[in-house]
Amino acid sequence: MSRPTRAPGRLARYGFGTADGDGGARAADLLGPDGLGLWRPAEQEPVDEPAGELLAALSRAADPDLALRQLHRIVETERRTTGDTASSLLADLHADPGLRRRVIAVLGASSALGDHLVAHPEHYQALRTAPDGLAPSAEGRLEPAGDGNPVAVLRAAYRLALLRIAAADLTGGRGLEQTMAALSALADATLAAAYEIAVDELAEGTERPRLAVVAMGKCGGGELNYVSDVDVIFVAAEDADLPAATLVATRLIHICGLVAWPVDAALRPEGNRGPLVRTLASHLAYYRRWARTWEFQALLKARPAAGDLPLAQEWIDQLAPLVWRAAERPEAVEDVRAMRRRIIDHIPPKELEREIKRGPGGLRDIEFAVQLLQLVHGRGDETLRAPGTLPTLRALVAGGYVGRADGEALLRGYRFLRSVEHRLQLQGLRRTHTVPTEPAALRWLAAALGFTATPGRSAVESFRAEWVTHATEVRRLHAKLLYRPLLESVARVPADGLRLTPEAARHRLEILGFADPAGALRHLQALTGGVSRTAAIQRTLLPVLLSEFADAPEPDRGLLNYRKVSDKLGSTPWYLRLLRDGGPVARRLARVLALSRYVADLLARDPEALRLLAEENELAPRSREVLREGFLAAAARHTDPVEATSAVRALRRRELVRVACADVLCRAGALAPAPTRADGAKRAPGLSDITEVGTALSDVTDATLAAALRAAQASQSAPEGLRFAVIGMGRLGGYESNYLSDADVLFVYDPPAGGNESAASAAAHAIAEELRRLLGVPAPDPPLGVDADLRPEGRQGPLVRSLAAYAQYYARWSRVWEAQALLRARFVCGDANLGAEFEAMIDPVRYPAEGLTREQVVEIRRIKARVETERLPRGADPATHTKLGRGGLADVEWAVQLVQLRHGGANPALRGTRTLDALAAAAEAGLVDPADAAEMAAAWSLAAQVRNALMLVRGRAGDQLPRHGVELAGVVRLLGRDDPGEFLDEYLRTARRSRAATERVLDA
Repeated sequence: MSRPTRAPGRLARYGFGTADGDGGARAADLLGPDGLGLWRPAEQEPVDEPAGELLAALSRAADPDLALRQLHRIVETERRTTGDTASSLLADLHADPGLRRRVIAVLGASSALGDHLVAHPEHYQALRTAPDGLAPSAEGRLEPAGDGNPVAVLRAAYRLALLRIAAADLTGGRGLEQTMAALSALADATLAAAYEIAVDELAEGTERPRLAVVAMGKCGGGELNYVSDVDVIFVAAEDADLPAATLVATRLIHICGLVAWPVDAALRPEGNRGPLVRTLASHLAYYRRWARTWEFQALLKARPAAGDLPLAQEWIDQLAPLVWRAAERPEAVEDVRAMRRRIIDHIPPKELEREIKRGPGGLRDIEFAVQLLQLVHGRGDETLRAPGTLPTLRALVAGGYVGRADGEALLRGYRFLRSVEHRLQLQGLRRTHTVPTEPAALRWLAAALGFTATPGRSAVESFRAEWVTHATEVRRLHAKLLYRPLLESVARVPADGLRLTPEAARHRLEILGFADPAGALRHLQALTGGVSRTAAIQRTLLPVLLSEFADAPEPDRGLLNYRKVSDKLGSTPWYLRLLRDGGPVARRLARVLALSRYVADLLARDPEALRLLAEENELAPRSREVLREGFLAAAARHTDPVEATSAVRALRRRELVRVACADVLCRAGALAPAPTRADGAKRAPGLSDITEVGTALSDVTDATLAAALRAAQASQSAPEGLRFAVIGMGRLGGYESNYLSDADVLFVYDPPAGGNESAASAAAHAIAEELRRLLGVPAPDPPLGVDADLRPEGRQGPLVRSLAAYAQYYARWSRVWEAQALLRARFVCGDANLGAEFEAMIDPVRYPAEGLTREQVVEIRRIKARVETERLPRGADPATHTKLGRGGLADVEWAVQLVQLRHGGANPALRGTRTLDALAAAAEAGLVDPADAAEMAAAWSLAAQVRNALMLVRGRAGDQLPRHGVELAGVVRLLGRDDPGEFLDEYLRTARRSRAATERVLDA
């Protein structure tokens, strides 16, 4: 017989038949006169208004077909039991809207609880609305009813309580946290009831043992889900309790397995190989000697659950000191990370992306990150010692250990993932954490979670999109928090050092070597005082920073510099967040502030520059082209030349911070930057090569001069066609600038063809003077002196000459020392063609074709001896003066330049402005003994490094390496050495060998 077609189509509008694809035909049978009697097939409508309301409720269920089938089965069971066609359940559903909403929600979301109601139809009454209009209690309390087998009674009571919790959860009567708390309370009650049953079953005359049941895992954390093993540890008071306690524990496990869920005692000492029950003393002995990091991590969630509750609390209290010292183990942080990796490795590949608990971006990612932070920071902050994930995460946010945005993202991710887990498990009361792949199952899951179709997107697509969003964010934050470098540093600080109470702080400051503990304590109190979030984050950071400051020769100065930076940036939202979350930023900042007054002064003027410490590539020197383009663009944004130059000088300051920080950090081990070049290739870490530092600083100076020249030219009127160029000399020309080098330059111009020579000269002078003025205007930025004293006739000569005038002077009047100075001349900025013409013009002067005459060689030696005698400062130690001392920079440079003057005309390889390149070319050409070249190169590099280090350490220029004191210690530390005495011996030895080598070259 064929079915009517109109009724199924109408019922499909209620959502029936979606899963079966029958258009509601099966629903028509169940709802019709031969079924529930709620539908008139002929009229295609509900039999009355209450029936319509019930159909509407069914349509809103996660699975309307499932809800209808379950409801039909319960009513059929009622009818068979009573022999009456009337149904009290249907009558009550019509009369009680709250009951109707709760029952239908359960039936549409859980086939297992539906089966329970089929077996116990009367249990639906537990979901009735109370006379006062309130929903039934769903707090997880057991209400055993009836006599008989106590295990069967307990099972029925457990299912009834679970039914109430599920109903409240599904209808919005309880939030996620309330649901987890209720399930955990139900577990406690079930454990307690099973405990009493087991004790009652002991043989007559057996004394009741003192046995504690400690909840662990999700139950201990108050975060139990619908179907999960309940993790416990059994603790007996004394050896005499063990026999009876073991019987009770064994029976408790069996009873709970029959009633509700498996009890898992595998977290006990030695796991399943160890005794099921141990005494308190035995537990303490094990955890003190043998426990591994993961076992202490598990204890974070320990909570008294059943049995002897005071004994359970005593066990927890006795173990607490061990738990909160566990993170101080050298391997602790890595142990937690490794455990998380092993969990992921054991997930079957086909389930990896569908696992909401163990997979990447799943619940375990959140739990492990929170627990690691808890282990590390909870030693000094008791607010973090909550067993639950969500309370602990909130405490981590409140304490400043996790950023607000990150914490909120993790809270949202946790709630979403646990809600998915709850719905999956509630369907069949089966333990599962895997999102299904079947279309029908996915549709049910999306509906059970409240997702609905929207234009252009199905409910399943909406669910998937939100799942991917949460999983991606959880995965990112897990990596950020679990692998935060600051964690290892904090873990290494003893617990007393984390609390920073005045007495503990003063004691720790003395131990760390602060010369003025009282003054340092005042800085700490200023930084950490109060209850603000800023103070809380500072309390997290400072124990680590103090350890870093202590490694420096002057810990007090590091702390003072840190306070200055914090006073300027403390209220800036990103500052402390960057130190807490920005990888090695905090420790890098501590190192540069403790070792370098130069960097500390720059950061005091431009504290936002510390952002450079966050990214590896930010500590890589910018290329000459990038610097030039950036500086010129900054100048072009201003019409006023002073404002334009101020913008350029601010950029220069930022670049000096970049180079100096990279220089200070390049020998700092794990803190050293390892940036990549623009082409993606790996570089050597930092700026360990002194030639890289010199090049980087020279490139910054070049870019500064180019931009300032552009501003100067724009502000001056000049004849059309006037060409102007700046020629670098000295260390600038040789790409060997240091942190306080002036810009040694020559100014050259070329008048326009047929123009007025006098007007061109005046305009060129005006441009040069304006350039010097702009760069000399007082400002908070480091000054850049423009020194033109190497020009012909020195200070007595004109500041600017034409190309022709230079050619005439060098052809007629130039002396050998001026040719020597031109060895470092190179075009810096301005008219590139004019610069090239200048370089071509001076090549015959600095690289004479016939070399030097004997008289010229003697003259060079004479001038060198005079410089060494007259320019060495009074009282200076010639053995350790890096510039003019024996075997120092000047010795090597004079020797190399003499070789260039003598042989550069015949050997093009010698025609370079860099000292070490020319020295290497001379050795390659056989003009300098390779052994001598190696000694000279080593000494020049070491002296240049020491000279830069002195500037970084002292914050002001200096050429004298001290033989003792904190400045020597600072230089040694900055250069990555350990023993000042050994380093001083090395410097003296290297300089002596260099001196001997340079004398052989000069006397050749």
